[in-house]
Amino acid sequence: MDSLDYRRWREFAEKDLYAAEHLLNMHPAPYEIICYLCQQAAEKYLKGFLIARTAKEPPHIHDLAVLCKLCEKINPVFSEILYACSELTEYGVQSKYPTDMAIEKDDVLQAIQDAKTLKSFLQKQAADLFPE
Repeated sequence: MDSLDYRRWREFAEKDLYAAEHLLNMHPAPYEIICYLCQQAAEKYLKGFLIARTAKEPPHIHDLAVLCKLCEKINPVFSEILYACSELTEYGVQSKYPTDMAIEKDDVLQAIQDAKTLKSFLQKQAADLFPE
């Protein structure tokens, strides 16, 4: 994968979000995996935006709030999605390994909504990155 091709980052983000929504229909649904995929989708959307706007490799971090603040330096409107990014960050590590983190269905639905909010936000703020 060309790590500087923002389209590939967007495609991988789309796959993560699609998989998260699809897994929600399983019985029992793997809540931890769904939340992890939502965090991953958001991370890839943000990194794709950074690549598209800077032509540089994004930092090797998983903290979505930090990534969002980097995006905010390019476009101040990113402050509007900082909360959603912060909420998803915890799922990047804690839901990937056995922990005492209790994830309920409401948490999963919120994680999916937060990832979709980020996608929708990017579609509006960076429409050139989301061709029809």
